[in-house]
Amino acid sequence: MDFGFQGLETADFDVELEDLEVKKVRKFDRQWKAGTGGSVCSQPVVDGNTLYIAAMDHHIYAVDCETGKEIWRFRTGGIFLDASPIVHGDNVYVGSFDGYFYAVNKSTGEPAWKFKTGGELNSRACVYDGMIFFGSRDGFMYALNLKGEELWRFRTGDAVSSDPAANHGKLFFGSFDGYLYCLHTETGREAWRFRTGGEVVNSAPVAFHEGNVIFSSFDNHLYAVNCETGKEVWRFRTGKYGNATCPLVYKGVAYYGTRDGIFYAIDAKTGKEIWRFKADKEGSIDKLPLVHEGRVYFGSEDGNLHVLDIETGKELWRFKTGGLIAASPVLWKEYVFFGSWDCNVYKVNIQTHEEEWRFQTSNKTQAYLPHAFEDFRIEVKKSFAFDEARELEKYAKRKGETISLSDYHVSSEYATTSEYKQKSDYDTSLSMFETNLSLSDQLTFMSLNSGLTTTTTTFR
Repeated sequence: MDFGFQGLETADFDVELEDLEVKKVRKFDRQWKAGTGGSVCSQPVVDGNTLYIAAMDHHIYAVDCETGKEIWRFRTGGIFLDASPIVHGDNVYVGSFDGYFYAVNKSTGEPAWKFKTGGELNSRACVYDGMIFFGSRDGFMYALNLKGEELWRFRTGDAVSSDPAANHGKLFFGSFDGYLYCLHTETGREAWRFRTGGEVVNSAPVAFHEGNVIFSSFDNHLYAVNCETGKEVWRFRTGKYGNATCPLVYKGVAYYGTRDGIFYAIDAKTGKEIWRFKADKEGSIDKLPLVHEGRVYFGSEDGNLHVLDIETGKELWRFKTGGLIAASPVLWKEYVFFGSWDCNVYKVNIQTHEEEWRFQTSNKTQAYLPHAFEDFRIEVKKSFAFDEARELEKYAKRKGETISLSDYHVSSEYATTSEYKQKSDYDTSLSMFETNLSLSDQLTFMSLNSGLTTTTTTFR
């Protein structure tokens, strides 16, 4: 990437990408700032011929898979962002931003019970061995029985929005305190914890492969850790804007999308990259993919459902919606269902690639979500060619000229506008501030404002 200056036609006066570094300037809190609207961010779930949807208009919906007609709806006191519903027995279970965990009868839409926590709920629950596990922003992982009675709670050092996953009597989940935790499901007693360098957000369950648990951290790494010992097996470096989900492991390969808009196929045993696919600009990929018959399906904040060949990573087709796609797709017969930020849930035929129907939520206004990279800043890592700049100044002085940068605007291909930004929040320019200073003085003061801290929107 070059930041070229018209009028200063010299290859020496360019800023290369390696001269810049991305810095995380504060704790990742994008999800907690989300607002009310009709957008659908969580993965829907299919049970029989019914599709269950949790939306940002505070509603849980039951929809007929064949026709797209609403069967019932249930209103809660808060939005549903990443908290996807699950179906177990007669109930649909899901947590809301109002701090309650709900059990709703799947046939009637009538509430069975609800359980109050001390903070927003933004994770999918896990049902295992007659218990329900879920985390809260209050920092606790909760265990309830199927009647909604608390069995135990475990306190971490920060918010828990990680989807828990149970395996062989152990419960695995991450916390914003930077740890992946392993607890005994019966007692809630800690078996071990693994420390990373950033928040463990994980808007999808951790993955398991050959005795290892695979998960991601906001420190830009994907980790494989032994389930029994908590010891690191391998780590894989991704991009620069943190990781907010986990891979899907299929036949020894971990399929994984990042907030930088790159989708990877990684050897689950060794942590070595097999192939990668780059989404369009504004293309954060941070939800669990779907693998089916040699193809991998995933949504992106570029508004597309992407479909790739599982062996090569070559894109086969895509389906465009009117908003970012931050919801994982779900398969039903020859169709996929997935939600979009444009307030619709889509049913698309995977053979013809045509839309069968779309279901619109009760609110047609798209919900507010901060820009994906507002917690990051791009800074100059090197001297930014100050030596070359001084040489230019000397040359200008020999010529008796003055060099001014006031007429030159610098833009970045990695800083794009978003329909979800607020006025003046995400200015995408790189500015050089100067009055009548010399060139060296001008270059001493550079500002990379909040726009260059972006690249897309991505959901967690």
